[in-house]
Amino acid sequence: MTACQQTICGDPVHGRKILIVGATGLIGGLLTRKLVEQGRDKTLHLLLRRPYREDVGKAKIHVQLQENWPATIAKIKPDIVISCLGSTMKKAGSKKEFAAVDRDLVGAVAAAAKAAGARQFIAISSTMADSSASSFYLKTKGEAEDLMRAQNFDRLDIIRSGLLRGERTSDNRIGESLAIAASPLMDLLLHGKLRRFRSILASDVADAVAVLMRDSAAGIYIHGNDEIWGLV
Repeated sequence: MTACQQTICGDPVHGRKILIVGATGLIGGLLTRKLVEQGRDKTLHLLLRRPYREDVGKAKIHVQLQENWPATIAKIKPDIVISCLGSTMKKAGSKKEFAAVDRDLVGAVAAAAKAAGARQFIAISSTMADSSASSFYLKTKGEAEDLMRAQNFDRLDIIRSGLLRGERTSDNRIGESLAIAASPLMDLLLHGKLRRFRSILASDVADAVAVLMRDSAAGIYIHGNDEIWGLV
């Protein structure tokens, strides 16, 4: 196997075209701001369902209906695609609508990214995501991961972080807020393999994604809390 086959051959990360979907979410917003601060906004694209009101520097914003996303991705031709898509059962309103975003839309983005020539796909998933899980939430997340794997990207990074801590400017989640409030005590009780269930700063996850964009080793990588903390 040649060195080119072992790694993702191409321009240095600063020359790669980056696409973030879900930039209005907690992690997506933090990651966007970080890339702008790092001066990586010249080749940054944001694909959104609604207008983005934050400063994105020189990044290009694409506001499109979801059904138009594959065509937009085809025009952008990104090298790296980062999916920060995610909803909640409360916000979605039903299991069908939840799966439409967290599985079907993620899968459609992955397929469009591959067709457009993307070499690396990074996605925010969930701890214990498994397509054979009895939990609807974990099963849906696992099915989304299966759709990503089926695309055979040169490199696929799946982020399975614990409970995210961070300030959300919208999408108030009461149950999640209560869990976050209790997390300092709960985290003390989670050791060994249970560390993957500890809460984690959303900013740490965003920082880890920014680091992973620089890693050229080919393959499929799963990143839990420990792996994320090891990157930041």
